[in-house]
Amino acid sequence: MPTHQERKHLPYSADQMYALVADVESYPKFLPWNAAARIRSRQDMGDHELMLADLVISFKVFREKFGSRVVLWPEQRKIDTEYLDGPFRYMKSWWKFEEAEDGGCEVEFFVDFEFKNAILQGVIGMVFNDAMQRIVRAFERRAAELYG
Repeated sequence: MPTHQERKHLPYSADQMYALVADVESYPKFLPWNAAARIRSRQDMGDHELMLADLVISFKVFREKFGSRVVLWPEQRKIDTEYLDGPFRYMKSWWKFEEAEDGGCEVEFFVDFEFKNAILQGVIGMVFNDAMQRIVRAFERRAAELYG
């Protein structure tokens, strides 16, 4: 179903951008349509951290909670997310952060998902690319606030 992939050069370090995206609890402060975030659990696995998190998404008349498994890879500066429960048929996303040779960092984002509800899938389908770009821009604005 809908997928979105984007790569951007940003004037912040890879560590700064990794920390911003890994801070799931702060998402409601700056992400569009994110009404709430709750961390169910965190587990240190040595080379990575496993986090189970719930997000509440509010879009027009729809309000849905979904759970995901977030795997934080601090050494590789990579974050993988897989769907656990909620309104999706499936959902998978990842972020990668690499230092850029000329300063700043390269940020890569990918998401692929499908809602169980055909009406919600249709509504999102019409605005999907715009919605994904707004989410990525929200992370950029948050980085400017924190690190700019």
